[in-house]
Amino acid sequence: MTTPIPEGFRVEPADYRRDFDTLRAIRDEVFVRGQNVPLEIELDALDPLCQHVLARAEDGTAIGTGRLMPDGRIGRMAVVSSWRGRGVGGVMLERLVEIARSRGIAEVELHSQVHACAFYVRHGFEAYGENFWEAGIEHVHMRRALAADVVERSPGPVELKIESEHQARALSLELLQQARYRLSIFSRDLDPLLLGTPQALEALRSLVARGRGVEVRILLQDAASTLRDLHPWLPLLQRLTSLIQVRSVIEPVDRQNPSALLLNDAGGYFHRPLASRFEGTASLRAEGRRRQLQNEFDELWERGEPSSELRALSGL
Repeated sequence: MTTPIPEGFRVEPADYRRDFDTLRAIRDEVFVRGQNVPLEIELDALDPLCQHVLARAEDGTAIGTGRLMPDGRIGRMAVVSSWRGRGVGGVMLERLVEIARSRGIAEVELHSQVHACAFYVRHGFEAYGENFWEAGIEHVHMRRALAADVVERSPGPVELKIESEHQARALSLELLQQARYRLSIFSRDLDPLLLGTPQALEALRSLVARGRGVEVRILLQDAASTLRDLHPWLPLLQRLTSLIQVRSVIEPVDRQNPSALLLNDAGGYFHRPLASRFEGTASLRAEGRRRQLQNEFDELWERGEPSSELRALSGL
């Protein structure tokens, strides 16, 4: 169902590359200057993979924006102060819900600032869980089920086409952050450009901090280069050997395998046919495809051996 648009503005899908400056200007005004949200938090690496919408006044001036993440989370809802209370936020929200519904997403979620909770309730969302703090502002988890009124569903989970280093880095970080207890990585040298960032290291630390039950398995084709280049993960790999297992491939056919894999236990995967390139396919929620790739990884893992290079350096 299409939500009627009040007079005076329109809402349209945004092209992230083309409209980046416009999106950023609105969010800077509302979040960074208006609510003192740090810029490095407001502009995250997942932005290029999201579907954004823009609200524009009749003269074309941008007055609001919001985004839908690949896994069905809605966020970055922002309307400039002069247009608040005129229905802009509600129309943007419903447009994002319509996009999610068309993609076959059964439930959308968001983090609402506590003062805005009533607005989302009016649009069919319900609060759940305990309140939490994000960027110094109190929030609450909210969700809205879409399965009951789905009219058109996509044939399956959304598969993302990763085409650049920026997208690859953002997707890899999201997979790390979504991992519950298990993570599987097949790589030549642990992909320092994708996994060696401070954000990726922090995501790994958060995962292993859960302790018992965590299992991170890393299968490398060239462990020596990981040591030689002092990958930022090395201290954790060498210290937390009960939670993080590292193996090296030994079979010639596995040494020549050109691909790279990153898999979590939340249905997410990133498959690069050529590990030397950033291009590949990915999804944040596609359990069937993830399981298929997990089986391939498990076969590679069973043929590998504990990494002698890391064992020697850690004194094991």
